[in-house]
Amino acid sequence: MAQRETDIRGVFESEGLEPTSWSNRPGYRYDWHDHPYHKVLYCLTGSITFHTEAGDTGLSAGDRLDLPPGTRHAATVGPGGVTCLEAARPNQ
Repeated sequence: MAQRETDIRGVFESEGLEPTSWSNRPGYRYDWHDHPYHKVLYCLTGSITFHTEAGDTGLSAGDRLDLPPGTRHAATVGPGGVTCLEAARPNQ
């Protein structure tokens, strides 16, 4: 995973983003919320499902999700847990 994470960090940085890494245990749930910024998320290991008013989006290792500012969402971590890189894209 270290090389892969390094590669993905490089992609984020080439887009002017400063990623941080986080992990959660299987089944962890995030309540509904939104952010005032554009959220960029890349799943490194495991899986997570993001719930939005438009429907669900499942992410597994190798998937990326971009959420525009103000997008209400919740999330449920998959059965194997999850590790992601995340960054905030400044509003233009």
